[in-house]
Amino acid sequence: QEQLVESGGGLVQAGGSLRLSCQVSGRFISRSDMGWFRQAPGKEREFVAAISWGGRSTSYTDSVKGRFDISRTNAQNTVSLQMNDLKPEDTAVYYCNFLNDWRTKKPADYWGRGTQVTVSL
Repeated sequence: QEQLVESGGGLVQAGGSLRLSCQVSGRFISRSDMGWFRQAPGKEREFVAAISWGGRSTSYTDSVKGRFDISRTNAQNTVSLQMNDLKPEDTAVYYCNFLNDWRTKKPADYWGRGTQVTVSL
């Protein structure tokens, strides 16, 4: 059974930075596209960023382009999300997951607990 454990969230002022990490166990990520998603209060979970299995391709939702950077370390079975110039609208619980489809960014069905990111003015 795969387990995804997200960490690195916290409270930060607008304009600040955070680096999220996702440790995966029970399944190697090396042949899988991976993604980050987020869910704000009262909203549906949405796609944030994706990285192909070899790390050569990345994809971002428009609102985070130029501010967020996704990376992966296959040898450590981890995926990271560097978030810079954070805005209050980035406040959400952030999750990582395997991607079932690169084109649609459809995630796998199971989720970790996520990590809370709160950005204050």
